[in-house]
Amino acid sequence: MTIQWFPGHMSKALRQAEEKLKYVDIILELRDARIPYASSNPKIEVIIKNKPRLILLNKANMADRKKTSEWIKYYENNGVKTLDIDSITGYHIDNIIPISREVLKDVLIKEKQKGIKSRPIKAMIIGIPNVGKSTLINTLAKRKVAQTGNKPGVTKNLQWINVKEEMMLLDTPGVLWPKFKDQFVGLRLAVTGAIKDNILALDDVCMFALDFLKDNYPNELSVRYNLETLPDNNLDILEQIGRNRGCLLPGNKINYDKVIDIILYEIRNEKIGKITFELPTDIK
Repeated sequence: MTIQWFPGHMSKALRQAEEKLKYVDIILELRDARIPYASSNPKIEVIIKNKPRLILLNKANMADRKKTSEWIKYYENNGVKTLDIDSITGYHIDNIIPISREVLKDVLIKEKQKGIKSRPIKAMIIGIPNVGKSTLINTLAKRKVAQTGNKPGVTKNLQWINVKEEMMLLDTPGVLWPKFKDQFVGLRLAVTGAIKDNILALDDVCMFALDFLKDNYPNELSVRYNLETLPDNNLDILEQIGRNRGCLLPGNKINYDKVIDIILYEIRNEKIGKITFELPTDIK
């Protein structure tokens, strides 16, 4: 399965981001802590080249904390400073500027030696749609300066935001890559809501989610949906959930579409528990 998804504004955003690189000191690459690899755009790696970077694993409060620690260790072992954050609760947000200065330590020391006065760091924030960039900017700035929305593709233009006189932040629209050659990348993006629900069949997304939850979070799945046993067959799970939740059609038949909608909604809104859908060992 090759999933293609590349609206024109995303292609334009990549070109704009590349053009603006010369004006920034550091890249703040925002990813989803539940899918750190799937929510990284390979094209970002290409355009930023050797620009200093800080990876921000957002929505950390929705992710499995132990697995987030494994991801942080993985990226830092590969030479990229990484911080887990939550842009809604403010978790670790105050650490972003100090750690950015730490990443830029050598550059800032050289400027000081040349007699250049202390100045705000210029940072570019970049990431895929629906990863929480606008919410993070508003939290950093402590005011609403970026439009937010619980759907992909809210930010459309580039804009500079002043953060506490310590950082000038360049916002960019969310950008996905042209196609997902790895079907599991597409499914992980879909299950967390990073791509629109009409890109992949929701029954396929739900089946992927149930397989993953059975293997990795069976207790959370059973408790949430009052499953006395956890069947191997996903259709049996859907039927049990449908009957427990009253998702019935005339003739006492299961409304599978409604059950699928419930499961995906509850995964995306932390109703089942704190879930991480991949580990560094999943990277091919």
